[in-house]
Amino acid sequence: MDNLLSIVTFVPAIAALILAVFLRGDDAAARRNARWLAMLATGATFVISLFLYAQFDNETAGFQFVEEHRWIAGLHYKLGVDGISILFVLLTTFLMPIVIAACWKVEHRVKELMIAYLVLETLMIGVFSALDMVLFYMFFEGTLIPASLMIGIWGGKQRLYAAFKFFLYTFAGSVLMLVAMIAMYYDAGTTDMVALLQHDFASSPITVGGLTIVGGVQTLLFLGFLASFAVKLPMWPLHTWQPDAYVQAPTAATVVLSAILVKMGGYGFLRFSLGMFPVGADTLSTLMLWLSAIAIVYTSLVAFVQHDIKRLIAYSSIAHMGFVTLGVFSGNQQGIDGAVFQMISHGFISAGLFFCAGVLIDRFRAQDIDAFGGLAARMPTYALLFMFFTMANVGLPGTSGFVGEFLTLLGAFQANTWVALVSTTGIIFAAAYGLRFYRRVMFGDLIKEALKGAKDLSGREKAIFAPLAIMVLVLGIYPALITDVISSSTAHLTQTYQAALPSSEGVQAAMIEAAR
Repeated sequence: MDNLLSIVTFVPAIAALILAVFLRGDDAAARRNARWLAMLATGATFVISLFLYAQFDNETAGFQFVEEHRWIAGLHYKLGVDGISILFVLLTTFLMPIVIAACWKVEHRVKELMIAYLVLETLMIGVFSALDMVLFYMFFEGTLIPASLMIGIWGGKQRLYAAFKFFLYTFAGSVLMLVAMIAMYYDAGTTDMVALLQHDFASSPITVGGLTIVGGVQTLLFLGFLASFAVKLPMWPLHTWQPDAYVQAPTAATVVLSAILVKMGGYGFLRFSLGMFPVGADTLSTLMLWLSAIAIVYTSLVAFVQHDIKRLIAYSSIAHMGFVTLGVFSGNQQGIDGAVFQMISHGFISAGLFFCAGVLIDRFRAQDIDAFGGLAARMPTYALLFMFFTMANVGLPGTSGFVGEFLTLLGAFQANTWVALVSTTGIIFAAAYGLRFYRRVMFGDLIKEALKGAKDLSGREKAIFAPLAIMVLVLGIYPALITDVISSSTAHLTQTYQAALPSSEGVQAAMIEAAR
């Protein structure tokens, strides 16, 4: 089917439109219909996306399922996926039915909530499949609206503060990205991302206001995109919106933010920063590697002293995203493979951890770690799953968390040994705060009266956890499910990146000449 990718992208949006136009009222029947339509739409989207995966050619490095149409006013509709982006599409379609199931008992403005999730799914899939720069920007910025609404309407006591902070941080970063995109259009004369990947942006050193910029235009463009992707990922020190947003957002929305939305930043680094500005990326690679190492260590230490369950997991998430940028800016295939694997793996693991936190919050209306203790005796199934996702987050061999971190560190060791050594300590810190967190919640004497009537997981909750646990285990045992898909695309990206770089002698000569 020629338009299969468009169908996958817009089925959720069509369902959202049906909900908005035809569903009336806010009684029990209307709420039930809204939930079921959202579940059917997200489930159908996942099933259709499996056809994409089944027909995808792993041996081809280029884009597949390409759809291209010219719109009015010069707008260009172009979609396509390669070995990297198809996995993010599948991650999105896989998780969204689980997210809908997780908010099944929500009673406040259910229709509007389902519309927000459906629209957000279309926008996220669009980010990963867009092959036109303007279309990418529209999808990328569009995600801010439903995501901010989910935090601001259905969030906690400080939801408005968290929603505005999330919106302002990400919007401000994207303004610089828009400026960079306009400059790219005037330089290359096109918004086609396939053509832009082949365009040679100027990389000779330039002087601006007496300051010599090594990498020239490419470095400036890299910095423009960095402002947006670093906030979205988020990278230290532009991460401060994330803990507030994660804590205040409802559990299902937090899962979408952590498991899918932040991956747009990592995907952007691969598609734009490395793919289009290789010299600029190489010029700033040492800085990016050290920022990644600092993020891993610093946010791990901050996680260790947290008392709020969701805030602890939020800082842990920032640390694990540090491994992503570590792999990306290693500039070799092991690192880039590891970065992609880490993002996909983190999607399942972070979803599992936040759902674990959500179970406690929904049952006991508390987020303080000190409010719990001794729950393992009352909730054995929950205790087992909580332990499983905690150990996967630590990077236990046999889980997907180990594979992603191992590959990124392997790539980092080839790029910068000291950065890799510092980053490796993050694994030790993760074990420290993760196991301490688990012990305080699950072990000890069951002395708090509010916990003595705790019930184990329901059938619906087990159905939510099961696919996540299966994927974490399967990818840990058989990582080829991901590496076979991405290998051609990441190899091509690595080869074009390294081929575009001048020799070290040439770089030194250019710097000396520019200094003169």
